[in-house]
Amino acid sequence: MTTPLIEMKDMSISFGGVHAVDNVSVDLYPGEVVGLLGHNGAGKSTLIKILSGAYKADSGEIRVNGKKVSINSPRDARAHNIETIYQTLALADNLDAASNLFLGRELTTALGFVDDDAMEAETRKIMGRLNPNFAKFSSPVKALSGGQRQSVAIARAVYFNAQTLIMDEPTAALGPHETQMVAELIKELKAQGIGIFLISHDIHDVFSLCDRVAVMKNGKVVGTAKTDDVTDDEVLGMIILGKCPPGATPGPGALNDD
Repeated sequence: MTTPLIEMKDMSISFGGVHAVDNVSVDLYPGEVVGLLGHNGAGKSTLIKILSGAYKADSGEIRVNGKKVSINSPRDARAHNIETIYQTLALADNLDAASNLFLGRELTTALGFVDDDAMEAETRKIMGRLNPNFAKFSSPVKALSGGQRQSVAIARAVYFNAQTLIMDEPTAALGPHETQMVAELIKELKAQGIGIFLISHDIHDVFSLCDRVAVMKNGKVVGTAKTDDVTDDEVLGMIILGKCPPGATPGPGALNDD
């Protein structure tokens, strides 16, 4: 069995006495997409913020490629090749794709000047790998479509050697064509061995993009399952009722029928 890219074991964090994440364990393998599901307040975003370095867990253990690590900041997460693509994408609207790709990490000439030509060449190279149809290299990103903006954000993460991607609602507010573009990007990332944690409220997205799902409720994992082993109604039952179906592995948050 391949070593997981990411193992989060027994993670817990509380805010003002409220257990936002309560003894949660999840893992992620190379080339796999794991969907994190649950109502608002279920704990999935908090869990991911622990992995991305935005929050520090009260207890628990994170392993990257089998080795125990400490992640106390976003810089620590990036040092372990973990990149987060938030719903807002964090792009500078007035800059073009290359300037966004290298924002804060600009390439320079031997004389110390920003090397725009080298940055555009590298951007064309990575975009050729991820989204060959991308052509608006000189346009400010505010002029790009939602799917094209996602391409830029993903390219930035991948260029800087992300092995694990956290994607927060990547298809929110996108139309069918744009959603399909993002789906193709995710498939390409999987083919390159990148692991993805995908936060989504869209069950259709989850079943078309994810290999496994982990459902959270009230800060605990209800259960995990391969998408091939459960139906969308069963996953909805996990989200709403906390009921773990036969095809899933129950977690501490599963409703006990006894």
